Amino acid sequence: MKICIVGLGAIGGLFAARLVRAGFNVSAVARGATLEAVRRDGLGLREGAAPTQDVARFSIDVSEDAGALGEQDVVIVAVKTTGLPSVASRIAPLLGPQTTVLSAMNGVPWWFFKGLSGSLADIRMPSVDPDGIVSRSIPAERVVGCVTHLSATTLAPGVVQSVAGNRLILGEPGGGVTTPRSKAIAAALRDVGFDVEEAGLIQQEIWFKLWGNMTVNPISALTGATGDRILDDGYVRDFMSRCMVEAAEIGRRIGLPIEQDPEQRHAVTRKLGAFKTSMLQDTEAGRPVELDALVHAVLEISRQVGVSTPNIDALFGLARLQARTRGLY
Repeated sequence: MKICIVGLGAIGGLFAARLVRAGFNVSAVARGATLEAVRRDGLGLREGAAPTQDVARFSIDVSEDAGALGEQDVVIVAVKTTGLPSVASRIAPLLGPQTTVLSAMNGVPWWFFKGLSGSLADIRMPSVDPDGIVSRSIPAERVVGCVTHLSATTLAPGVVQSVAGNRLILGEPGGGVTTPRSKAIAAALRDVGFDVEEAGLIQQEIWFKLWGNMTVNPISALTGATGDRILDDGYVRDFMSRCMVEAAEIGRRIGLPIEQDPEQRHAVTRKLGAFKTSMLQDTEAGRPVELDALVHAVLEISRQVGVSTPNIDALFGLARLQARTRGLY
């Protein structure tokens, strides 16, 4: 199985390093300082959060030019959603007639309504797929969905560290994981050490994860606060809950109901302690923030299914203004 990782950030680097370590035929598309570091030193991986652990190094074929890597059996797309349209237009050389694309990114993906009830196929999300460029470049028929319930961080260009969690959920956009391609990918990821589950409806898993992180991420970017401080503020927690009630109603309208209430989800988040969300990390590093896939897409859906979202509107407007002011959106 030839596997190419597109994006050697924290999550993509973790996928790549574990696959190489297990002996799979792996290459990667990267650029800038990461490309230079991996070419010079190999891809670095530190397993676990202890800073005293050694960094293992792995040789991997890496290029900025997808054409130099050739057609693949599996392409794992693990880039920030802010860069997806640009990436999608450049990965055609990786895609042969039978290539599968594993989508492992935050928020609402471009293929989200593939396989859901017929009328939902007409919903459009320009914030996620401007002008349809991603859908044309990576048709939904190629995709297997992946929801990541783990955290990793980039210690330096080309060096990643697993931090917490190890869970992946895989599924076909059309429902289930019974296809040979899904089974093969799930088996490979189990072989390299991930805890892989198989979803009957992967969109349900995507919406549930989004329901939990679409509020705490932008609020952390706005305030600079860690997760524990956000939840400790009663006004902020109640505002998050009101946003989540609106998002749950959107989910109900599109056939993806949420069984928990917001306070149950807050209790899960609280167990993570004083963590920095990915959006706060991006804000502090001066990187573009993933507001479109995490929040704007939710608003685009709400308008098309008739759900009023005054609280999510406020959250998005404030977070977008802050990001624009800092040049991050």
